[in-house]
Amino acid sequence: MAKTQVRTLFRKGVWEENPVFRQILGICSALAVTNLMTNTLIMGLGLIFVTAMSSATVSALRKITPERIRMMVQVLIIASYVMMVDIFLKAYLPDISEALGPYVGLIITNCIIMGRCEGFARNNPVWPAFLDGIASGVGYALVLLIIATVRELLGFGTLFGKPLMPSTWVPWTIMIMAPAGFFMLAVFIWIAYTLEHKKTQGKP
Repeated sequence: MAKTQVRTLFRKGVWEENPVFRQILGICSALAVTNLMTNTLIMGLGLIFVTAMSSATVSALRKITPERIRMMVQVLIIASYVMMVDIFLKAYLPDISEALGPYVGLIITNCIIMGRCEGFARNNPVWPAFLDGIASGVGYALVLLIIATVRELLGFGTLFGKPLMPSTWVPWTIMIMAPAGFFMLAVFIWIAYTLEHKKTQGKP
């Protein structure tokens, strides 16, 4: 696979077709887990793993999967990888598993994964499908981490649990509540589209 094709896949997954701020997919978990950087990072890594492996598996089985039951097969594949992530977190990171609660299991219903399986993986070879899954997962994780950086810093005065703000800092309680997730996502989308608009206007 040419390097230009790899760059195109990642450019689309991270920016041009970013699943969160371009397609507004997977925002339930984006709003729920972004009050702490650690939880956000683990959630992002989990989604990257599930998206990449599900896309690769769907692609590998695309020629032998009957058309009429392909959606059920895709859900089974996604659920299998989500269970692996859930079992791993419960075994090795029980505190984070408890903090993430049902949102790990809800990765199964994340529209990003099903969208990449249905829209790309079932029509492309395994390796491009695997890279496309990684790119979409990275795009999702980056947006969540940016939002989590602001929410944890202003809401707790910390990053990854390490205090960064002065002792006189008064935490913004609203930033650790769900409405702040909506607000930060809206601000992120506004900034992203403003930058895109300026870039487009600057072209001859």
